[in-house]
Amino acid sequence: GVGEAGEVLRMRCSKPLKQVAWHYKGDYLTTLAPTANTKAVLIHQLSKLQSQNPFTKSKADAQKVLFHPNKPFLLVATKKHVKVYNLTKQTLAKSLIGGFKSLSGMDIHPAGDNVICSSYDRRLSWFDMDLSTKPYKTMRYNNTGLRSVAYHKRLPLFAAGGEDGMVYIFHGMVYNDLMENPLIVPLKRIHAHKCDGYDGVIDLAFHPTQPWLLTCGVDNSIRLFTEA
Repeated sequence: GVGEAGEVLRMRCSKPLKQVAWHYKGDYLTTLAPTANTKAVLIHQLSKLQSQNPFTKSKADAQKVLFHPNKPFLLVATKKHVKVYNLTKQTLAKSLIGGFKSLSGMDIHPAGDNVICSSYDRRLSWFDMDLSTKPYKTMRYNNTGLRSVAYHKRLPLFAAGGEDGMVYIFHGMVYNDLMENPLIVPLKRIHAHKCDGYDGVIDLAFHPTQPWLLTCGVDNSIRLFTEA
């Protein structure tokens, strides 16, 4: 229903939410509440004030959910796989298999064909879904698990946040020519947050237009990094 002054809409959920993600057209959003069992992943349509449950089986192991930027697909990252569902046909389109023991984060490139995943078992994997359901490239880190990962929406950049408080920034170029593989180049490592021994960087996100990166950490701080 409608909330207090300034609120357009308020939804009450039966269990604590872990994540919310918007559809690119703005009328839909999806919520993730892992303890809600078969209702862990719901899709809400704002114009009709309706909620849908796209799954009949429990998604309690879901770590993150995202809408595809230009197709009627929903990506659900579990602890070991990324499952891509066709919402129109209500079928499983494909499963991305990276050999993860404990997947932690996921993002999809704005063009829609590439996905990056981070994991607590120290892996950062890039999938080109047009090529294979297995990673195009996997980078391994000796010292830390990775907690989160994000693409920039306009620039050829992506970043990953580590449990050691470090942020890893990469150049990631996706070409219009489908015969040319993505170019991935490590750029910079930043000591962004203090570490409590188990956690450092909790989450990160790029500014939608500027080459700026926002991070939040277990040290109760939110930090903004620019190109300077």
